[in-house]
Amino acid sequence: MAKQKEKFYVVWKGRKTGIFTSWVECEKQVKGFVGARYKAFESRAEAQAALKKKYEDFKGKSPTSGKWQTASVQPVLPSLCVDAACSGSPGKLEYRGVMIADGREMFRAGPYADGTNNVGEFLAIVHALTWLAKHKLQMPIYSDSENAIAWVNTGECKTKLKRTGRNAPLFVMIKSAENWLAENELEDDAILKWDTDLWGENPADFGRK
Repeated sequence: MAKQKEKFYVVWKGRKTGIFTSWVECEKQVKGFVGARYKAFESRAEAQAALKKKYEDFKGKSPTSGKWQTASVQPVLPSLCVDAACSGSPGKLEYRGVMIADGREMFRAGPYADGTNNVGEFLAIVHALTWLAKHKLQMPIYSDSENAIAWVNTGECKTKLKRTGRNAPLFVMIKSAENWLAENELEDDAILKWDTDLWGENPADFGRK
């Protein structure tokens, strides 16, 4: 039988707070404790980094969402990260952008009816580009969607999504995004691929997987 991988449990609010190396010890601190706040992480370094932050920064997110902080090669900082979430295909779509360093949400859009994840990823990247331009900031944008990055680089959202009365607003946004891309030249390193294998979940992930 394969040995179970060790986990590290951070307790922000419980009978005792801190880092615990077994679920048995963590459970003693949180079971029956009203309003307990805790989460598992895959390494002690991730747990130590998480303990210095707030539980809300990790609520609903994958245990690997902070993995980038201890990776041998880290993402460029400062930088912005974007992601989309879609319940169904097509389905209810939303997207957002966060600062990688501290997880601050800089913008959020949606929900929109009858969208797809790829459309959301495309719109999120362009929204981030326009947000940076508006605030006169220069930093890379990370996305984990190869399709969306390719669409932005070619200036065209190549979605096969069928237009309906419900998702008409999305197509207006797509056209506006394509027009902006046609009028603005992007730097070679403006958009970078988020390395999920190395860095864990995208920090802008909605935590619904």
